[in-house]
This record gives sequence, C-alpha cells and structure tokens, in this order.
Amino acid sequence: MAPPATKSLGELDGGARPHVMFIPSAGMGHLLPFFRVIAALAAHDVVDISVVTVLPTVSAAEADHFASLFAALPRVSRVDFHLLPFDASSEFPGHDPFLLRWEALRRSAHLFRPLIAGAAGPRVSAVVTDVTLTSHVIPIAKELGVQCHVLFVSCATMLSLAAYTPVHLDKKNKGEHGPGVGVGVGVGDVDIPGVRRIPQSYLPQPLLDLNKLFTKQFIDNGREIINADGFLVNTFDALEPVALAALRDGKVVAGFPPVYAIGPLRSKEEEATTGSPPVAWLDEQPARSVVYVAFGNRNAVSLEQIREIAAGLEASGCRFLWVLKTTTVDRDDTAELTDDVLGEGFLERVQGRGLVTKAWVDQEAVLKHASVGLFLSHSGWNSVTEAAAAGVPLLAWPRGGDHRVNATVVVSGGVGVWMEQWSWDGEDWLVTGEEIGKKVKEVMSDAAVRARATRTGEEAAKAVAEGGTSYRSMQKFISSLKAHCSP
Repeated sequence: MAPPATKSLGELDGGARPHVMFIPSAGMGHLLPFFRVIAALAAHDVVDISVVTVLPTVSAAEADHFASLFAALPRVSRVDFHLLPFDASSEFPGHDPFLLRWEALRRSAHLFRPLIAGAAGPRVSAVVTDVTLTSHVIPIAKELGVQCHVLFVSCATMLSLAAYTPVHLDKKNKGEHGPGVGVGVGVGDVDIPGVRRIPQSYLPQPLLDLNKLFTKQFIDNGREIINADGFLVNTFDALEPVALAALRDGKVVAGFPPVYAIGPLRSKEEEATTGSPPVAWLDEQPARSVVYVAFGNRNAVSLEQIREIAAGLEASGCRFLWVLKTTTVDRDDTAELTDDVLGEGFLERVQGRGLVTKAWVDQEAVLKHASVGLFLSHSGWNSVTEAAAAGVPLLAWPRGGDHRVNATVVVSGGVGVWMEQWSWDGEDWLVTGEEIGKKVKEVMSDAAVRARATRTGEEAAKAVAEGGTSYRSMQKFISSLKAHCSP
C-alpha cells in the first residue's frame, strides 16, 4: 500500500511561524542529536529556533560544536544560561562530571521559566528538551501553555525502559511493602510489555542502586515523560519495529505521547575532513579493509585494557584506525601515545597498517569511507545509528549506561554482533588481546554479517528519503508545532 499523501516540508510553511526553544543537556552523546535536529529544521526554514547554551561546557568538544552550530546557522538564536552555584565535588564526590552537570541543570531548571515565557525575546511556542531534564521542564512548559517535546537520545527500546521502570518499581514495591515509590526495592529484570525482558545485567549500572543520583534522576524523569507532547527519537521503523509499535499502541504505558522516529539523524553541515590525517590515511587503504575502533566521547577504558586492545588489533592482522581516549573529559586527556599506554614497541610494529589518534574525528565521514569494513564500538546510540546508516557492521562492546540495551538492537536490527560476555565498566577483569584479535578477524570475514549490515543501511536510506517513515515522522512533528502555534 502506498503511503498517504503528505505535504513536503517546504509546503508546511504557512500561517503562524512557531518559535521552538531547544534545551540540550551535557555530553556529546546528548548534544549531537540536538545539533542534527536543529540543523534539519533550520534547513527547511519552517520554524524560528533558539538554543539554550549552558556555559562553560564540560568538554572542549562540546564548546567546539556549539561554536560550529551558531557559525553555520546564523538565524538560530543563542540563549546563554548560567547555572546556580552548586558544590558538586563535596555533595557528590567522585561522580561522573556529566551526571553532575545534569544535576546542576535540574537544580537551576526553574530559571528556564522566564526564558520560555519570552523574557529574552519572542514568546516560545514549543520546547524540545533533553530527557534528563523532563521532570522539571515539562511542568514549567505546561504551566505556561507551551508544547513540550522530548528529544530522546537513545533507542526506542531504551525509551520503553525509561517509561516503564517507575511502573515496574511501583509494582515490586507494592507487592513487597505496600504502596510506595520503589525506594529500597531492587530493580531486577524488567519485563517491558510488548517489547522484551531486559535482564538486570543489561541495565545501566547506576540503576542497580536506587540511592544513586543517576537513578533518582532516571525515575523522576520516567514518571514525568507521560506528560510530554511528543518524543523525537533517533531511530527508524525498520530498525526497531517492535519497540516503536509497543510505545505507539500504549502497550508500554497507556496513553503514551506520540513517538516520532526521525532517524538516522545526520549532520547537515559538511565538516572539513578532506585531507585530515585520518581521512588521508583511509584514502590509501583497500576497500573494506580497515577496522575503525572508537568508544565514544566520554568513555575511557583502563590502561591495562588499552594494552589488550592494542595486542588484539596487532594479532588480528587487520588494518585499523583507532581513536583513543584515556580520560572521561577530553580536557583532562594529556597522556601521550607512548609505550606506557599502548605497550612496548606497538606503534613501530603496526606502522603502515594502523593509525592511532587522540584527535576529534568526524565519525560519519569515517564510517562512510569505502576502506572501512568494521566498527569496534561501545555501542553508544549515535555510533549505532551512524553505523546503520553507513551499512558498516558493528562489533558491540558495551562499556556502560544504555550500551547493553542498545546492543540488543544492534543484533535484532541487523547492524552487527554483540560480544555479550565481554566486560564493561566496574568489572575487574580484562578481555584478552587474543580474544579481541580472534573476534575482529572473524567478523571482518563474515559475509553474512556484512550482508545484514548492508540491508540495514538500505533501510536507513529509505527511511530518511522523501516519503520514507522518518521523513513522514518529521513532517508530522512540524505539523504538530504549527497546529499549536498561536498567530
């Protein structure tokens, strides 16, 4: 059956013009989807856009990308936001700096009220907030009569987990202790209606302790998201048909808001990558011969594990491009690529067939390069969708957070394979270089894995093409903005 006739994005430009305020959080994994949605809307010129910018940023990469966004899109308004004082180091010693930034934003969130009400410019007709801020931003938007949508930066399966976890905890708590809010009850396996059972071992590690800062944030946000006006999710129907159907049909939580699957999101601006050392090096390699290795912008592995990865890449015999991180925050990453980090003589032995860099790399450009044949990744959701769009098989090695949930989609969606038994953050054992090398070599030569990834790439291209499922979802979102915009 042919899809229903819809207007093009350009034809939607009639009547009152919505003013959409984007409220992103911290961490490149959260910011990149915001930047890409903003660029997509700005390119069609159907809404006015402002972006709340929290300064200073946590990482240098964040600062660079904000600067690039406003330089490339001069019509997008910048609204600087100043956090209230918060002694995070004494109140939450040793916590992840990105989680602390989320908490600082939540504590300052009441300051969004005058911004949304128009104190800094034209009245806002809709807000698009990061999911980490929903428990505070949604009530403010509702009080002001403003639409509030959530840009969910992980997969639809993870969205179903976020929505259902408070219900799951309440059921457990009521059964064990009478009515309550889940305090003191272990999470256990979560059987999400209509989606799948998520074993406790797949959950973000902080959720195993209900007293953790992250867990309290997660549960608060999960309770509030039912009151959003809609969800933008960086996925596509062919990748997560089961989870998307369960959310849209109210199987996960009755009366769940509309879910707009608009992925895979892509950068609209072309970054200057031609001639950069990684791309120039890739240009010299045979087709599908290079293993690209990267574990995200905020995921560092131990020095001992780094040496095992190095040994594994060497043992695989494959060419490789490895983007290496040794700290969570890039500004703190001062370690040199020496024998102390990579192992004695490693760089000399792999010279010519391997390139190791600590510089920021345009991952989309790398994955689209003809020489790349495999992506060894932490399975952060941006990385998963970029691999899916490029049709490059992904070898998933989850490191923490939502990565194991994402890895279930890597397998079910045909993006790649998951080494479920490999360690992740907090586990005190190493994956050996011998095992890494063997698996890399095996997946690189697996024609069936490559064929599935290629088909997923074709489905991704169909989704974002004119008339595709993600294209139509973006149209519906824009129509919703305009329908609720006062003249």
